[in-house]
Amino acid sequence: MELFEEIRREYEFGAGTITGVAKKLKVHRRMVREAIGSALPTLRKKVERPRVKLAPAVSFIDRVLEEDRRAPRKQRHTAHRIWQRICSELPDVQICERTVRLYVHQRKAALGLIEHETFVPQSYEWGSEAQVDWYEAWADLSGERTKLQVFAMRSMASGAAFHCAFLHATQQAFLEGHEVAFRYFGGVFRKLRYDNLTSAVKRILRGYRREETTRFVAFRSHWRFAAEFCTPAEAHEKGGVEGEAGYFRRNHWVPVPRAKDVADLNGQLLMACRGDEQRRIDGREYTIGAALLIEKDHLLAPASEGMDLSFTSFPVVNSMGCVRVLTNAYSVPLKPGTQVQARVYATVVEIWHDGTCVAAHQRCYGRQQQVLDLEHYLDVLFRKPGALAGSRPLEQQRKAGLWPASFDEIWQALMNRHGRQNGTRHMISVVKLAGQFGRDRLQGAIETALQTGCTDPAAVEHLLRADDLHRPPCEPVEVGMLAHYHRPVPVMTEYDQLLTAGCEQ
Repeated sequence: MELFEEIRREYEFGAGTITGVAKKLKVHRRMVREAIGSALPTLRKKVERPRVKLAPAVSFIDRVLEEDRRAPRKQRHTAHRIWQRICSELPDVQICERTVRLYVHQRKAALGLIEHETFVPQSYEWGSEAQVDWYEAWADLSGERTKLQVFAMRSMASGAAFHCAFLHATQQAFLEGHEVAFRYFGGVFRKLRYDNLTSAVKRILRGYRREETTRFVAFRSHWRFAAEFCTPAEAHEKGGVEGEAGYFRRNHWVPVPRAKDVADLNGQLLMACRGDEQRRIDGREYTIGAALLIEKDHLLAPASEGMDLSFTSFPVVNSMGCVRVLTNAYSVPLKPGTQVQARVYATVVEIWHDGTCVAAHQRCYGRQQQVLDLEHYLDVLFRKPGALAGSRPLEQQRKAGLWPASFDEIWQALMNRHGRQNGTRHMISVVKLAGQFGRDRLQGAIETALQTGCTDPAAVEHLLRADDLHRPPCEPVEVGMLAHYHRPVPVMTEYDQLLTAGCEQ
């Protein structure tokens, strides 16, 4: 456009001739005539150049694409795969990948293998619909790169979304994600839209009919929402949550997040969901947070209490002090032959007996594994102290980082002082204190005892109870014009005597 303007100006106010303008601006006379005739340049004709290098491979590409029309949709050739086959099956054809890509795109469009659909924008009433989906993401948990399954629920009216990570996309995790999401939104949506995931759909019937799982039907009835399922292989029918997963992954999973465990990671994801409430979606009047406040008044009231999501079984304690739940063995502090109730949740396995939870383990998703807690075997080990050093519960505690070096140091000191058997029994009595005071406090007390050079179990217990031994100061007593504090005579407690005796020895 600038060149045409310059030509027209030079012709009218400058050289004044076609030849003079062409010589001065160094352009062809045809362009000068074209510029004089119109201020807008005409569109260039697209010249079809001969495909010299591509010609030997055209028939091969056409044959591959024709075969793809009868192949499954997800097992068709990409342009890159076609180029790889040309390089291996037609070694005499030297052709770059970009040339193949351009031709494949043209042929796929001509054969109908590429469909450009037109989608109709939708509008939603407050609280009418939310969409649910799973997606995969990676995180560094305790320094280890871990693959996670992320549950996402997005409100279609306000645009607010909730994300929660699980180790596996089990049915318990699926239902638990719903309940946590309902608490986040402050109510229940009237309709939820899903893929045909196996946690909810047992079998796809004709049309929109589905045979749903019994547990999902009970859950839906408990929370009083309706469910709709997308057409198979038509993910665009829930495009809101599909786009939300991509946005959230790009903005909050990059760089790869670091967390202590899944619970810590979910705390970070919750803060990210809260942070997204400050943004405004294009074309929307309110920010996401402001729209969510409006939408809360239109949601269904949540149920008074959550639904029991556990998978329940009634195993019997075996001779190894374990119960078998879903192919894995979990330790319990009960005698062999005792029947218990096992409740399996998305992340935890609880063992109940006589209405009391006697053990809780992190759920193991492997097969034929043993999940053992050393505290469940302390009474047995006290009678058989020689079994502690090579026991599997101790090995698992070491791998989990729950047996610090200070524990081994005081254990060795106790064996040097009392002998192997009695020293191990003293160590077991020290470890038992973790159930009463907590492992962190016990570790601090052991480290303090080692620093003072006192390794008696009574000294460790004294350090744990030291906070309970502090007495409040006595009230001042007025005598005449003076006031003085009555200082009681210090009395040596039982723990002080034990501590003194241990240090003297």
